[in-house]
Amino acid sequence: MPFLAQASSFSGSVDRVFLGTLAVCAAFLLLVTFFIVYFSIRYSRKRNPEPVDIHENTPLEIVWTVVPLVLFLAMFYYGWTDFRTMRNPPPDAMVVEVTARQWAWSFKYPNGRQSGELYAALGRPIKLVTRSLDVIHGFFVPAFRIKVDVVPGKSNFVWFAPRLLGDFDIQCTVICGVDHSAMLSKVRVLSEEDFKKWYFSDEDAPHAAAPAAGSPRKTSALELLGAKGCLACHSVDGTPMVGPTLKGLYGTRHAVLFKDGEREVAADEKFLRQVIQEPDSAVVVGYPPVMPPSDLTEAELAEVIAYIKSLRDK
Repeated sequence: MPFLAQASSFSGSVDRVFLGTLAVCAAFLLLVTFFIVYFSIRYSRKRNPEPVDIHENTPLEIVWTVVPLVLFLAMFYYGWTDFRTMRNPPPDAMVVEVTARQWAWSFKYPNGRQSGELYAALGRPIKLVTRSLDVIHGFFVPAFRIKVDVVPGKSNFVWFAPRLLGDFDIQCTVICGVDHSAMLSKVRVLSEEDFKKWYFSDEDAPHAAAPAAGSPRKTSALELLGAKGCLACHSVDGTPMVGPTLKGLYGTRHAVLFKDGEREVAADEKFLRQVIQEPDSAVVVGYPPVMPPSDLTEAELAEVIAYIKSLRDK
């Protein structure tokens, strides 16, 4: 979707305020530039060898005071009106918890389901309650004209009602570390029917922009890890990241902090299932406890563990 797509209930009003302000600023830039050039020529030393002081011009002083004041108040009024609307979500808005971490987003819905991308129903208002697990991030959806700072230790919110079907970029606007540029996700706006199918099922959501013909392709374990945001913290080639690398992980022993204390355990299938499904119950020593719970189905979980097993010999 193009950047200028008006894809939410705010897009049109935000664009009008922005473009109106831009037009006023451009007009005054041209006006001031014209008078600078005009006065430089009209009152040059060559034309006016003997300068004359000018004292008092009440009409001119009134004009340059009243006109900017009126323009400022007009811009403030329209800006404040939009801001007030954006800070007052409707009472029936669906509340989605947004968690930011280096370097991925996760979304938790009222029924407990989680995803690495934000799914929304066309026309249904959604209130996003944001929090950060590490540093300051910026949640920004250009096509929706919404942005909110995500600050550690502080909850913030923003809301929108999508007006177009399709996929829309989510970006982080704060330089939050070495992989800041990779902290990307999507808002997938579905029809109400498709959204309900995804929301109340264990299957992956239908892709709004996917072709209707043909059977869906089976998702690989690596694609699942990417879609769920796992690769934002775990590498598959041995590269050090926020979390342990998955390459050679299976079967190795690590010091792990459990709720009842620290002990050394092997990264076998039982342990991997536990840390994927309940990451708060076991944290590998030396790594931050920032992993969100997984929403993988049993079949997907088995496939991911089999993939991790396959990485031990590579």
